[in-house]
Amino acid sequence: MLDAAESAAVSGIKPIYLVILLSHIFLAVIVFPMVLLSFYYGLTDQREKHKKLTRFSYPIWLYVTVTGVVVYLMISPYYNY
Repeated sequence: MLDAAESAAVSGIKPIYLVILLSHIFLAVIVFPMVLLSFYYGLTDQREKHKKLTRFSYPIWLYVTVTGVVVYLMISPYYNY
């Protein structure tokens, strides 16, 4: 639990963190099957299907990758190792 000073210090960033976290989770669920299909189409040499799907899945995957690191960096100070 956070004490009053810590809670006041993070109150401004909390909505931003939650937006990043929720968008990361939602898009990760969506992009996972798209990435699997992209790999399948690439491995089975179905180039047209692979290109069409990758045009949509790659930017989403890239966003999910970057926001995963951002979420980790934002939450890591609150864990004592």
